[in-house]
Amino acid sequence: MSIGHTLLGLLESGPRHGYDLKRTFDEKFGHDRPLHYGQVYATMSRLLKNGLVEVDGVESDGGPERKRYAITDAGITDVGAWLSRPEKPEPYLQSTLYAKVVLALLTGRSASGLLDAQRSEHLRLMRVLTDRKRKGDLADQLICDYALFHLEADLRWLELTGARLDQLAEVIAP
Repeated sequence: MSIGHTLLGLLESGPRHGYDLKRTFDEKFGHDRPLHYGQVYATMSRLLKNGLVEVDGVESDGGPERKRYAITDAGITDVGAWLSRPEKPEPYLQSTLYAKVVLALLTGRSASGLLDAQRSEHLRLMRVLTDRKRKGDLADQLICDYALFHLEADLRWLELTGARLDQLAEVIAP
């Protein structure tokens, strides 16, 4: 996820302080990985330098100064271009899991045991996500569906690979 573009998109509704951007980001997108304040302010500094945001005001209220950021016309154009550009599909052609299966076979370890352990971990995470989906709002449901569909595809791959382990062992044998 492009944090800069996401923060710019949040600014389209109006100027905000960094702490407000962080809070809104975390509520909408950061359930599993909330932003650190330093990440927000470093990103805002870069966006400011690139002319995509401007400082709309500075307040202190007796405490440290707080900048309020506003998106510029260039920022609006940049967000629009980002939103209209399709993301590159990530086929994971050389996944870590594939490498582990091959290395297990090459080193005489149990590739089927590795696949079983991975399957158990995938199923555990699927149970957690299913529970979260059941209890969550629509945004949480959609996020969990996305993750669950990817995990289901991984499980299909694990099953197919398990069924082909003997063939794979013959192909990669030294």
